[in-house]
Amino acid sequence: MTEPEGDLPMIRQFRDWIQKSPSESDPERSRFFTEGVIVLDTNILLSLYEYTPAARQQILDALRNVQSLLWLPHQVGLEFFQNRHRVITGRKRALEESQRALRNKISEAKQALKEARSQTQKMLIRYAQDTEASSRLEKQISDKVISDLLSDLSSTLESQASRLREYDISVSPSSDGDTVLTQVAALFKDQIASPPAPEVTRRRVEDASLYRFPNLIPPGFKDAGKGTALASSGDFLLWEETISHMADSESRSHLLFVSNDTKEDWYQPSGEGRNEPRPWPYLKTEMRMRAGAELRIETPGAFYRGINHFLHAEITETTYAEIDRAAAGATPASITEAAAIRTPPPPDLVTAALDAAGLEDALVYTITATAHRSLFLWWLIGATAQLERRPLIDDEPDVLFMPATRQTAQPDPNWLPGIRLHLGEWPYRSSSWIAPWFVDTLNASSVRDRKILQGLAAQQLAFRPRDV
Repeated sequence: MTEPEGDLPMIRQFRDWIQKSPSESDPERSRFFTEGVIVLDTNILLSLYEYTPAARQQILDALRNVQSLLWLPHQVGLEFFQNRHRVITGRKRALEESQRALRNKISEAKQALKEARSQTQKMLIRYAQDTEASSRLEKQISDKVISDLLSDLSSTLESQASRLREYDISVSPSSDGDTVLTQVAALFKDQIASPPAPEVTRRRVEDASLYRFPNLIPPGFKDAGKGTALASSGDFLLWEETISHMADSESRSHLLFVSNDTKEDWYQPSGEGRNEPRPWPYLKTEMRMRAGAELRIETPGAFYRGINHFLHAEITETTYAEIDRAAAGATPASITEAAAIRTPPPPDLVTAALDAAGLEDALVYTITATAHRSLFLWWLIGATAQLERRPLIDDEPDVLFMPATRQTAQPDPNWLPGIRLHLGEWPYRSSSWIAPWFVDTLNASSVRDRKILQGLAAQQLAFRPRDV
């Protein structure tokens, strides 16, 4: 008699590799929302700072429906407190920059109208010799008329922009004024993990850096080499801590892990008959083998829709759109020069890079060309990470371009020879080419910032051998 296919030992042992990608209609899914352990990744908690107040409140209310199932690993809590200040500061800076940009646009509009008037006057005189019409135009569209015309419009725009201040959340070492922090703490109550013993952490870091990462075993191997061994092992430390927690109790049979991290060290790329990536089957197998528990991994949009479906939480379509928009706006895994021009750098990364380099905040606003500003900020993010001036941030992309190169041939017709930089400030004046956006940035910088930027660029070149 032939055994049913699912009962064959080989099929049963490798079932995670042949099963379809997880679906929201899986019959077993409800158990994860009603009787499982739910772990929220750090990026899920930090994203609460990015939502509007109304959406944030709906999401927190929805999470209270599964409050009894939540558990906070120590690694998640640690990363949350390490990055909380950076996220809030980056948000505040982005709001301030938007208001400054608005004022600049209004000023540019005034100047454009004046230039249009002047150009028309020149045409009237040059082609019609009509000085009278030119004089009438000067009176009809005077500087005062232009200011009055734009006054109401600018007031409306500025009043709307000023409303953004209501979305600010204060930053302090304690919880004073930070409503997100206090609500998150109340959400988890005492369902939080204690710090692992130092020797346990050391053993796990060694396991990650010496065995798992070199062999591309998920999770976290994409972070290998980013900063110190401890800093690059965050995902694996979270994974090990969670497995240990699940294994400590036979009653914990289902784990739902919610994360916005869909890199290749958590998700298997599409292929082999699959149209989209799926969580690595290895993770499900390891969780079952070591902890006797079933694993399900979901993105925030799917998770919150699950709470709504199974527990009837009230989440509006507007909030779902905000959740999905935040997830879709994730930064690419790597940034080329072309990508840098069309991809705005995340405010939290900009803040971290400026602080790490010790640059004046005003520098960002003195760079007039938008493309040059974006290229500069992405390079600064990459340089401060590469030179270990700051710790890497979760899901931070690799920046694949530099502001200078040492080679005989000119890399691009627009690149300038190193002799364009000041004698005594740039060590490669006779042997380098400089990107035009970097020259533009240096010209807009103070003497102090100029020296800092050239020092960073020179240190980067010192890591790369000279091209012939």
